Amino acid sequence: MRTRYAQWMYDWETRLTTRDTNRVVRPFEWGLDWANSFALNGSSPKAAENLEQYFHALNDHIVAHSDEFYSYKQPTDFRLERRPAMRMGTGANALPEPEQPQMADFLRFTSPVRTPYPQNDMVNARWFPAKKPSGRAMVVLPQWNSDAFGHNALCQIFNRFGVSALRLSKPYHDIRKPAEIERADYAVSANIGRTISACRQAVTDIRCCLDWLEAQGYKEFGVLGTSLGSCYAFVASAHDSRLKVNAFNHASTYFADVVWTGQATRHIREGIEQAISLESLRQAWLSISPMAYFDKYARWPKKSLIVYAKYDLTFLPEFSKQVVENFEKWKLNFRAAVLPCGHYTTGETPFKYMDAWHLGRFVATAF
Repeated sequence: MRTRYAQWMYDWETRLTTRDTNRVVRPFEWGLDWANSFALNGSSPKAAENLEQYFHALNDHIVAHSDEFYSYKQPTDFRLERRPAMRMGTGANALPEPEQPQMADFLRFTSPVRTPYPQNDMVNARWFPAKKPSGRAMVVLPQWNSDAFGHNALCQIFNRFGVSALRLSKPYHDIRKPAEIERADYAVSANIGRTISACRQAVTDIRCCLDWLEAQGYKEFGVLGTSLGSCYAFVASAHDSRLKVNAFNHASTYFADVVWTGQATRHIREGIEQAISLESLRQAWLSISPMAYFDKYARWPKKSLIVYAKYDLTFLPEFSKQVVENFEKWKLNFRAAVLPCGHYTTGETPFKYMDAWHLGRFVATAF
């Protein structure tokens, strides 16, 4: 019976990960133009004789000096923008826009990390203030390629517990997506430097959201990230003492391992695997991998929830178990929950309600 259930779940998961027909296989690039903005010891990557060795050394340097790498200058243009809430789906089978969109408030500011895309650099976070604020707030990051409605329901659940929420649009997602791409491809791609830049931008954007919340009088903060969002959330929390409550909805170890083994990232691996090995890729993306920052995550007292799925084909369960083992190794305050589904099926009935129960209960009690 267990085998039949597992096969049924794997088949369902595969159907969901293959329904989008607009995934693009992009060629491998080191992304020298992106690396120029965070060059090793002020040197130019274009002067490096061996780019693979250069990027390996660059990542070692970033990890050793990550507090500097993920530091930022606080934006001066925070503002609330009221506009119709649109879905902005990216999948080949994206749901249609609402006929009568709801008006909503969005926090806007210029990201401290700049890219060649002005629309991407204008940060967007939908504001869900609690009716009876408690001085507590969460920054919420949905999964890779989520539309602009993803995780709105979670924010509303948090509101019931007096916790306000900023639902952050990750770099290259929904309103921040450049017109030249259909999906949020530039957040994770075969371009090494651009993928590092996207993580750096996401981390600083999260921290800027905390700055704005502090200015509004909030005093206690947490972060919830799903899938790619969980990676960004962990790295941000490892570099910001204010994030005391942390929910990682699908968690993994090394950025490269997920891209290499995940069913949802097969098209990225196809562009990479002829140019670089998994071991080399792991080192080239070390600076954006949670495994590199457990020592810094452990610097401050935090409460954490790790949710993973038993039949996950995108974030393999073995990686999530390694995350749990590292939380135990570092004697961190955490608990883990295992869902009887996969990565994409977490968003399907009845599993989305199980997931919401774990996340909602944790946020309600962890502050």
